Amino acid sequence: MRIDPIRLPASHDLPPFVTRRMDEHYIDRVERLLGGEHMHVWSPPGPGALMLAGNDYLCISAEPALVRAQVRSLERAAGQALMSSVFLQAGSAQHRLEEKFAGYLRSEDAVLAQSGWAANVGLLQSLAQPGIPVYLDMLAHASLWEGVQSAQARGVPFLHNQADHLARQVARHGPGVIVIDALYSTNGSVAPLCEVVGIAERSGSILVVDESHSLGTHGPEGAGLVVGLGLEERVHFRTASLAKAFAGRAGLLTCSSRFKGYFLSASRPAIFSSCLLDHELAWFDAAIDLVRGADARRAALRATTAQVRARLAQLGYCIGDGTEQIVALEAGPEPQTLALRKALEARGIYGAVFCAPATAKNRALVRLTLNAGLGQREIDQLVAACADMREEVDLENWSSSVRGRRVA
Repeated sequence: MRIDPIRLPASHDLPPFVTRRMDEHYIDRVERLLGGEHMHVWSPPGPGALMLAGNDYLCISAEPALVRAQVRSLERAAGQALMSSVFLQAGSAQHRLEEKFAGYLRSEDAVLAQSGWAANVGLLQSLAQPGIPVYLDMLAHASLWEGVQSAQARGVPFLHNQADHLARQVARHGPGVIVIDALYSTNGSVAPLCEVVGIAERSGSILVVDESHSLGTHGPEGAGLVVGLGLEERVHFRTASLAKAFAGRAGLLTCSSRFKGYFLSASRPAIFSSCLLDHELAWFDAAIDLVRGADARRAALRATTAQVRARLAQLGYCIGDGTEQIVALEAGPEPQTLALRKALEARGIYGAVFCAPATAKNRALVRLTLNAGLGQREIDQLVAACADMREEVDLENWSSSVRGRRVA
């Protein structure tokens, strides 16, 4: 009997409501706006290229002790039961690691998730509900905004790091959930944590602080900015991606033990995604010990950050929105940002392009993430490239440059 082959639909067979959106990307954006080039397609790096697009701030991704811990776990694996975290029993390897993280972060308990995205979406979906106002800093991570949508709550934005605007919004809309990043991923700015804690307490609001880019790099033993300021008893929930300073693939949130039991039965990511694998747990178990003792690396990162920021500012780069290891070169419109990315690459510098929807439409940028392993030669290489390309990239007319002159 002859069986006709199955015909798979081609992209042009998709309905118009999809093809219109694809055309906006490929035709309007890539072809017309960017001349056929893609914002995120790098040219191949050559010898001596400086990669500043990753988030391994403490340079632990190839640390022998961590690699050995993971290898040992894989070698002795006898077949792990793959299941959702809700089914894990007390005393499991994941629960033991969560207890270790809780002790490290000075929290009653902690929950490991599949990613920082899953932790944020699951948390807000478990906290908020239709009609509840969720106050988000306008630069809060996209996963936090996604969590509000998942909860069908009412997202109320406030101006970046403007505690007075947050207070006015809360006074207008009532108590709810306040959501901020401790250290913002687009420009390296630090949140006014003490002021925000005060607003949350006076209004009776829940406070969620995402420590993805400050966990491991800030605070005592790298425990984060909340612990560094002594606010761990006054912040209801902390979340983090462990794909930054911990160089793995998981997410984390701190909470009470009572909330943890509720969360595991209410959070959709916790219910409908599998738990972490044993070799992933082994990595993080070893990583906590390494990160806690990495004061020298944190000091090196701070010194590098201070030098790079000071020297780039002297060259006329308006980077004063931030202070930490994330340095934003904000060219503004996407064509100018593409030219910036290519100019950096031509000089052996590779950063990460942030554009809509990661930024506002005309506030695209190249993000340079510094790390503890950068030496003086690499710092000089970066600064020399930025000095050499100023006229080529039209630095004077960047949106950040114009804004800087207006503020001055």
